[in-house]
Amino acid sequence: MLDHIGLDVPDIAASRAFHERALKPLGYRIVQEITEGKTTVVMFGVGDEPDFVISNKDRPGEAAHIAFRAETRAQVDAFHAAALEAGGTDNGAPGLRPEYGPNYYAAFVIGPDGFNVEAVCHAAG
Repeated sequence: MLDHIGLDVPDIAASRAFHERALKPLGYRIVQEITEGKTTVVMFGVGDEPDFVISNKDRPGEAAHIAFRAETRAQVDAFHAAALEAGGTDNGAPGLRPEYGPNYYAAFVIGPDGFNVEAVCHAAG
């Protein structure tokens, strides 16, 4: 199951305005927006959890990523190990990412096409 997709965009204000209006009929709204310096991250979701994220952190396409939802932290660990064995490059060992949420346990790898692939578990413990 997919957890979320993240895209970098060249004009965050224009992209935010477009997606806010275009996705509204589908039930999407902005659930969180973070600005640090020149970087803005806008998270959209149907409920309270984001599943579509845009940012102006990197050049478009450079940091595009897809996150797969795991049911357990052990699955995240196993994903990371299997991805490295399959030739992926480590982009973040399994662990908690409190900046994304108190139970956000994830691992990241760069696949053969250069995209960031993530597995994330939102369950406590």
